[in-house]
Amino acid sequence: MTLTDFPRRVTATDSDADTGSRVGAGAATGAEAAVASEDAGAPAPRAAGREADGLAVASFVLGLLGLLVFNILLGPAAIVMALLALARRTGRPGRARLGLALGVADLAVLAALVAANGTVSWNLCG
Repeated sequence: MTLTDFPRRVTATDSDADTGSRVGAGAATGAEAAVASEDAGAPAPRAAGREADGLAVASFVLGLLGLLVFNILLGPAAIVMALLALARRTGRPGRARLGLALGVADLAVLAALVAANGTVSWNLCG
């Protein structure tokens, strides 16, 4: 249903059917169409908050996983997601900060392993 279809779908009220006039229907249809067009372009405020909360949780999980595997990829991803969550004012700022700290720790572990082994790959056995 598009906005141009809206006036054709509005039915007459009982009082309009009795008198046969549709004087008030056009004004109400225009006002309702204006409200519908305003609501169509604006995102729901809760959806943005939920997305920021998801970013905070994802940064935390990626930071934890990055300590074990793929820290060269997961560390920077955790940092970026945490910064995005904090910029979007997440409802879980503690989790976003922890994800940021874990992302930095991933990069610190990577730097320590590179310094110890001289390579980016993990080599825990000798």
